[in-house]
Amino acid sequence: MRTEPLAATMTPAMARVGTVVRELVDTVTMSMDMPESLAMPRPGQFAMLWVPGIGEIPISYSGIGPDRTVEHTIRVVGATSAALAALEPEEPIGVRGPFGRGWRLDELIDTDVLIVAGGLGLAPLRPVVEAAGDFGARSVKLLVGARSPDLVLYAPQMEDRWDDLRPVVTVDHADAAWKGPVGPLHVDLAGALDDPTRVSALVCGPEIMMQVLGRQLQLTGVAAQRIQLSLERNMQCGVGHCGHCQLGPLFTCTDGPVVDWGVAAPLLAVRER
Repeated sequence: MRTEPLAATMTPAMARVGTVVRELVDTVTMSMDMPESLAMPRPGQFAMLWVPGIGEIPISYSGIGPDRTVEHTIRVVGATSAALAALEPEEPIGVRGPFGRGWRLDELIDTDVLIVAGGLGLAPLRPVVEAAGDFGARSVKLLVGARSPDLVLYAPQMEDRWDDLRPVVTVDHADAAWKGPVGPLHVDLAGALDDPTRVSALVCGPEIMMQVLGRQLQLTGVAAQRIQLSLERNMQCGVGHCGHCQLGPLFTCTDGPVVDWGVAAPLLAVRER
């Protein structure tokens, strides 16, 4: 729980955009130097990014460097994300955070880690993938899903830097050039688990995907508390004050976004009205 006065957490620190890399037709990755007044984030946390005169939205950290450089991968879905994606190097940007509970990496020691990401869900998992050899896991496997081959996020990195993880990429709809698997991510899930009792799973993607994968993983023998999910809700303050991100008894911005399947399963089973 954050201990700063509310006014301090609600006042953006100003930074400047570093590099901007086009990932997909509607998605960019932006770097910036973390303002000195803010703590460095942990994988799985998020920031509130502010474009003056436009608005503020929550964006997860998709890169955490050793020199206070951080990255955010942004998909254009509205006015504020469009304004963020259109920023040029050296332009100002407001930052609040880091917020939330991230991936519990200490629980991955001596386990077989299964990282499963759908679509933009790979962004908050990217810092974990980049540090896959550093947290004492027995092994690490990466499963990625995308709607089509042209929408596979970080495809060049999978080939150049992540090839030792033997990433398996599945698409919903293939073209004539696609040679990989086609269909839902969970279809070949059992084949990725040598010994489910030793597996720790990190899952992020569309909510329906996470519900299906959570159930499938538990049915194959992975303990519910060893299945971590990153939940997405309408976060507007980041500090549990506004209530917009409430999910049952949880405030996703402070009690999440990362929770285990045992906590998430009954909450996600409730139909929205």
